[in-house]
Amino acid sequence: MDIQLFLLIIVVVTALAFDFTNGFHDTANAMATSIASGALKPKTAVALSAVLNLIGAFLSTTVAATIAKGLIDSSIVSLELVFAGLVGGVVWNLLTWLLGIPSSSSHALIGGIIGATIAAVGAHGVIWSGVMSKAIIPAVVSVFVALFVGACATWAVFRITRGLQKERTEAGFRRGQIGSASLVSLAHGTNDAQKTMGIIFLALMSYGSVSKSAAVPPMWVIVACALAMATGTYLGGWRIIRTLGKGLVEISSPQGMAAESSSAAVILLSAHFGYALSTTQVCTGSVMGSGIGKPGGEVRWGVAGRMAVAWLVTLPLAGLVGAITYWIVHYIGGYPGAVVGFGLLVGVSAAIYMRSRKNKVDQNNVNDDWKGDLTAGLDENKPSSGAKVGAVASSDDVSVG
Repeated sequence: MDIQLFLLIIVVVTALAFDFTNGFHDTANAMATSIASGALKPKTAVALSAVLNLIGAFLSTTVAATIAKGLIDSSIVSLELVFAGLVGGVVWNLLTWLLGIPSSSSHALIGGIIGATIAAVGAHGVIWSGVMSKAIIPAVVSVFVALFVGACATWAVFRITRGLQKERTEAGFRRGQIGSASLVSLAHGTNDAQKTMGIIFLALMSYGSVSKSAAVPPMWVIVACALAMATGTYLGGWRIIRTLGKGLVEISSPQGMAAESSSAAVILLSAHFGYALSTTQVCTGSVMGSGIGKPGGEVRWGVAGRMAVAWLVTLPLAGLVGAITYWIVHYIGGYPGAVVGFGLLVGVSAAIYMRSRKNKVDQNNVNDDWKGDLTAGLDENKPSSGAKVGAVASSDDVSVG
């Protein structure tokens, strides 16, 4: 097999693995508030999100074109570079998932690609104006826009329902959350699945099987990316769902519906204009806004601060991983370089997964009271009977915690 074809296969497999991690990493964006408020059962929520992510991935390819052509000089793209960038994105996704930090999969991917590009040809290979205008500025602005919209929507909801019986309004908003959470999932599919499509699009251009003047990815790329993200979404990133649903704000149904509606509006608007913003940051901003907008509500600013630090270091650290991976693959060279690079990715991923099993978060404990950090107190709530323990273990086998 030709080495370039071998590299292309590895790139496509790694890209779909990234899309899978994006699915379970960012499920929290759509469903954490619905799960936390009791509007949807955990497994029902992630199943619904998976279906709507799948549908959303077919609705737009504008963001895919942005990733493929707006961030780095496509004339210098190589398959080694694309692979290294993907490794940066996957490793950062897995690390932040392990810690339960809802960081940006978008920025992890963009950072990995930029780092690999700098390692390959230097900083001149990056279209910095594109990075600023299409990624960084929209991400920063979107957090504050989402926070403001979420706060206003929450304030309006509580103002309108003031004086009504709490039990009735809570029940009504729980039903409404099914619709608003579904809209966020649909919006997430229109935005996030496009990013991996764009990366595979880049790889196909580099290999020569797609013209550099092509406007949209081939249909098989769209289908494969949509399925990979939907599968990851269904398995459920319970660790991040717990942080966003329980750790940041104690969510009630009116807050949840206001936050979800605000998130969907911002995400869909950005997808329309081709901005590759972070759905994580949008949804987190909306959730914080719901805490600010609720009379007597509060935000755990310590948790929010840790998220903000993770957001600031995502681009440089994912870029560092991408750069190191490129150097390893490039300097070993040929088949051995590709195999070593892919083997290192598999090894690191397996190590992170095994570490996560020591303190499991799943659909059975995702809504337990927050006691200071992600896994504090969860062991105390494990069922004591053998039958229940067996049932929990059985359900864990098909979950990404």
